[in-house]
Amino acid sequence: MKICKIVKPLVATNRIPGMEHKNLQVVRDGKTQLVAVDSVGCSPGDWVLCVGSSAAREAAGSKEYPSDLTIVGIIDYWEED
Repeated sequence: MKICKIVKPLVATNRIPGMEHKNLQVVRDGKTQLVAVDSVGCSPGDWVLCVGSSAAREAAGSKEYPSDLTIVGIIDYWEED
């Protein structure tokens, strides 16, 4: 699992059929920006828990879902180091 901060939503209306209409978020992992599937409904500024690899696909809803990073929880309180 990774702790990331939500930067902003990402809108991508032209997607492959398997991606459905799940929300996407730009997240910051340290200095790196990544795109994550939002399975919990977060907002910019939220600190979140993210999973990767096969856990990301499962958390997004299916082993076949094309995700490398999925948000699985919103952290109630977190101070950045």
